[in-house]
Amino acid sequence: MRKLYIITLIFFCFTVSLTPKSSENFYCEYCGNRFNSVKILTSQNCMHHPNGNYKGKHKLYEGSEKDEYTCKYCGNKYKTLKQLTSSKCIRHPNGNYKGYHSPAL
Repeated sequence: MRKLYIITLIFFCFTVSLTPKSSENFYCEYCGNRFNSVKILTSQNCMHHPNGNYKGKHKLYEGSEKDEYTCKYCGNKYKTLKQLTSSKCIRHPNGNYKGYHSPAL
C-alpha cells in the first residue's frame, strides 16, 4: 500500500510539472497590456509604440511583476504597468510630455 502511495505521489508531481502555466502573464513594455502568450503579444500593433499609435508591434516587458513600477526617466511610481505607461512623462528624452513613462527594470 505504501509503495502505491509513493508511486501515485511521484506520478502526480511529474504530471503537475509538465502542465503548462496558463496563469503566466506577459506584458507590453510600451502600453502595459497583459497577454497570455508572447506570440500573441508580439503579433499585434501597440497603441503607444514609439513610432506612433499602432505603427509597430508590442514589445515584451522583460522585468518581473512587482507591487510598484517606477518610471526610468522621472522616478514616478505606479501600482500597475498599465498605469505607468498610460500617461505622458515630464522628463521624457524627447521633451516634456512628448512621450510616455517607461518602466525601469
